Amino acid sequence: MAKRHHTIILIPHAHAKLRKWQVTSLQVGIAAVAFFLLTLAASLFLWLHFSRNLNPIEIARLKSENEQLRRTNLTFESSVKKLQDQIGQYEERTRQLAIVAGVEGVESGAEAGVGGGTPLDEAGASGLPALESRASHLAGVLDTVASKLNERMSWISSTPAIAPVKGIFTSGFGVRADPLTHGRGDHQGVDIAAAPGQPVRASADGVVIRAGDVGGLGQAVFIAHGFGVTTRYGHMSRVEVRPGQRVKRGDVVGRVGNTGRSTGYHLHYEVRVDGDPVNPLAYILDDTTAGGS
Repeated sequence: MAKRHHTIILIPHAHAKLRKWQVTSLQVGIAAVAFFLLTLAASLFLWLHFSRNLNPIEIARLKSENEQLRRTNLTFESSVKKLQDQIGQYEERTRQLAIVAGVEGVESGAEAGVGGGTPLDEAGASGLPALESRASHLAGVLDTVASKLNERMSWISSTPAIAPVKGIFTSGFGVRADPLTHGRGDHQGVDIAAAPGQPVRASADGVVIRAGDVGGLGQAVFIAHGFGVTTRYGHMSRVEVRPGQRVKRGDVVGRVGNTGRSTGYHLHYEVRVDGDPVNPLAYILDDTTAGGS
């Protein structure tokens, strides 16, 4: 097969002789590749030249950014470590509160299997999920402890722990000689002698369920404290509360008197649990023998 030829003609402006060259297709291809390689080499040379001139500035900028990132990372690691320590302290205090509240089985986040202490070199972003799990676990435990403490506080405030009046015990709980008939009878409360008109106070938080004349108890007040506990205050000269009224421990509910089936100025005081009379002295924590006020 004959080679294909191409003719290159050079026409000068002057009256010079025309010049002609004949080249093959292979020669044209070689020339094109050579031109391409020459252009590529020139471009690479220029890129290296300008890159070498820009590198010091770029390197300085990158070094500055790297140092700033390093400092930020150190600050972040320090903050995470402090957060770990704080969560650890909160976990310990929560366990102590749980003991006081009577909540059993309280464990730290690590003991509960939700992640424990993370080494400092791992305390970056990879350590945050563990901290979040511990914090979430701690929040749940605190909710349980708070609920239990509120329940306990409600129980404590509803326990008739103070004497309703300052005075002297004149008759105890249980079997005794009836002061009117002199026969033996069951005394369902205690009698506290006190001056006429002395304030009678609620021995615990609760709701007044009865107030007014109650037969043999005379002017009396009944209070429901919750948890099945009720108290009764009898023989008062007058009552100062009404049914449905909420009272706090220490609120005045009436005045010492001698109404109903009574032989002198005193307060008849009862504590009942689920309707059954119990000895009020088992609940009273303060001194009832002090002078009246």
